[in-house]
Amino acid sequence: MLAYYLHHLDPFIWDFGNGFGLRWYGMAYVLAFVCGFLLYRHLVRRGYSDMREEQVGDFITWGAVFGVMLGGRLGYLLFYVPHEFLRDPLLLFKTLGGGMSSHGGMIGLILFTLYFAWRHKLSWLSIGDNLCVVAPIGLFFGRVANFINGELWGREANVPWAVRFPQEMSGLPSRAVIAGDPMVRERLSEILPPRHPSQLYEALLEGVVLFLILWGLRRHGRMPRGVLTGLFFVCYAILRIIGEIFRVPDSAWAVGALSAGQFLSLFLVLIGICFIVTGLRRPVYEPANRRADS
Repeated sequence: MLAYYLHHLDPFIWDFGNGFGLRWYGMAYVLAFVCGFLLYRHLVRRGYSDMREEQVGDFITWGAVFGVMLGGRLGYLLFYVPHEFLRDPLLLFKTLGGGMSSHGGMIGLILFTLYFAWRHKLSWLSIGDNLCVVAPIGLFFGRVANFINGELWGREANVPWAVRFPQEMSGLPSRAVIAGDPMVRERLSEILPPRHPSQLYEALLEGVVLFLILWGLRRHGRMPRGVLTGLFFVCYAILRIIGEIFRVPDSAWAVGALSAGQFLSLFLVLIGICFIVTGLRRPVYEPANRRADS
């Protein structure tokens, strides 16, 4: 029998007790926003936007609050647990138990970007293109945090890199006990099924692969405004659907053989095609690409 890794990572960086402390999941958001700011500013400095450099900080900060955080939380409640949300609207603020939706975060960012573009008289498509280029960084950190938390685990597997997740069973010893007691680890290894580390699969697909595609096209291609946004939606949807093949489907709901995440991703493909067609039919280029013609 293969000695599969038994997951016992601590979700807390510092645990202050009673469920409070600095969590890796929160740190993932901080790292995502910092990296997003630095990369977005890099693109603005090189002429891939009409946005001024001093506007980048405000855009990333308020986009994080109203787009990612609020949109992600509302998306989770509306897409996955609507009956519970209608019964208790205060669930919006009860975030200690987790519950964020990447699809909801995307919708939130779309709406915030519309407002920001209108408020500052900027191109909505231009803002969106750069945002979509840096967004996979946040998706990467988020999926890695999912793995550290031991949530959203994969289907049963016998691959050499499979992982056993004690979190799928209640009444088991704490992670500290699991880490320090060889007898406990041996017993859990007998009763827990090995599973795909699907969180890491999605981190690579939605994070690394998607970022490399979009960053390469932005820095070395010549795309009309809106096309990169469309490619982000299409590529993310395809990669998300592939990643969820290895993941235990969310128990909230499903549509036939499609999980909730896969079904919602189909709409992203349609949205992405609309962006691509619109951008190609009315091509407008960023300053950096305009200079390429001179």
